[in-house]
Amino acid sequence: MNWYLKCLNQYADFNGRARRKEYWMFVLFNALISIVVEGIGYVIGLDFLVSLYALAVFIPVLAVSVRRLHDIGKSGWWYLIGLIPVIGWIILLVYYCTDSEPYDNKWGANPKQF
Repeated sequence: MNWYLKCLNQYADFNGRARRKEYWMFVLFNALISIVVEGIGYVIGLDFLVSLYALAVFIPVLAVSVRRLHDIGKSGWWYLIGLIPVIGWIILLVYYCTDSEPYDNKWGANPKQF
């Protein structure tokens, strides 16, 4: 849960690097919270709750994705390759699963060193 809260605290920070664990733990907790919010919305009859949640975390998701791309030495603009159906999604998935660059890059120091 600390990884999720760390990403929310850096909700608009597009600088720096996010290691693989930080990104995937954020994705995991974001998915779990989305499922819970969807269930609550279904029970109380407010189906738009999950849409509100998705809107609320849109910028943090974008920011941690860009920082993850920075961690492997790619520009944040590579995120736009996800607009290409299927092929773009596969490329982004491979990038998100790639290990960090072991040395400092132009976006900062290796977060695994800390």
